[in-house]
Amino acid sequence: MEVVKSAEHNLYNQPKVTRLREDLALALRAAALHSLAEGVCNHFSIALPDHPDIFLLNPRGLMWEEVQAEDIVMVDRDGKRLAGRHEIEPTAMFIHAAIHRIAGKTCVLHTHMPYATALTVTRNRGLDTVLSQNAMRFHGRCKVDDEYNGFALDHTEGERIARAMDGADIVFMANHGVVVCSERIDYAFDDLYYLERACMTEVLARSSGLPLAPSTAQIAEVLVKQAESERLQSELFFEALRRKLA
Repeated sequence: MEVVKSAEHNLYNQPKVTRLREDLALALRAAALHSLAEGVCNHFSIALPDHPDIFLLNPRGLMWEEVQAEDIVMVDRDGKRLAGRHEIEPTAMFIHAAIHRIAGKTCVLHTHMPYATALTVTRNRGLDTVLSQNAMRFHGRCKVDDEYNGFALDHTEGERIARAMDGADIVFMANHGVVVCSERIDYAFDDLYYLERACMTEVLARSSGLPLAPSTAQIAEVLVKQAESERLQSELFFEALRRKLA
């Protein structure tokens, strides 16, 4: 048993895992800076590159603005805490473990950020991806999960959410919030930030009562490709946040 504990401790403190813990903590603090957090709820996670059944997760009970690398918890796919000094919140375990395992996503960001969540309670449930430039970068990348069953307090609900994603990077969860996924933390955070900006623009435009003037699906498809070719911008944004929040 002591050998296993030592191995887990060593893994947690490997340089590349330490860097992932630092980046995950930075993403949480950056989300708090931009008002994407909700109390001590919601969670960010990332699977370890050489250990896909193990992932890092923010702990239970901390405000996102206070999370540091040493607060990040390392857990396995069954919800066992392998390393870290804090407890694990149950719904985080059920949702994130299922998305990592079933949907095969590396980085999973789940929030109840206000404008995106506002759209989940409308009849459309999600974003109109031809309305604004920010919205167009998500064209063809979103799914809507129309089913809501309360808190995800068991494996069944987490697995249902993971399957509802159907391979998409982003899911709008009816009456709940959103999940944004990527292979990298900086890319995922950039998408999360701009998704909320796109949702804000739509909510404000619709609340104005003025007629909307959407673009076209053809233009949106072009912009998706353009945005993917400009991922350096995502990296630069994340490094700017690192400087700001150091």
